[in-house]
Amino acid sequence: QVQLVESGGGLVQAGGSLRLSCAASGRTFSRLVMGWFRQAPGKVREFVAARAWSGGSTSYGDSVKGRFTLSGDNNKNTVYLQMNSLKPEDTAGYYCAASSLALQPIDMPSRTRYPYWGQGTQVTVSS
Repeated sequence: QVQLVESGGGLVQAGGSLRLSCAASGRTFSRLVMGWFRQAPGKVREFVAARAWSGGSTSYGDSVKGRFTLSGDNNKNTVYLQMNSLKPEDTAGYYCAASSLALQPIDMPSRTRYPYWGQGTQVTVSS
């Protein structure tokens, strides 16, 4: 089993930045596809970013391209989502997901494609 714990959420003003973390245990993230999704109350879960470290591929959702960056730290077995130029519409719960089966980034929030999910961290951007 893979356990995922997100952290780093909080309240920021529009135009500010936050850095989210997802610590993985049970597997090294270099052998996983790691994804970030977000969901606001009453809205569908939306793809943010994903990386397949085994294949060296990264993908971003259209709404965050040029503003968000996905990276990883092998020593800490942790992936990061750097979020810059935040907008009020970025307000949502952010969730980390992992797959040990895929070799390419996955943009669907499927529990078949992503069997492992964290509990989420809240990001609130004030106008």
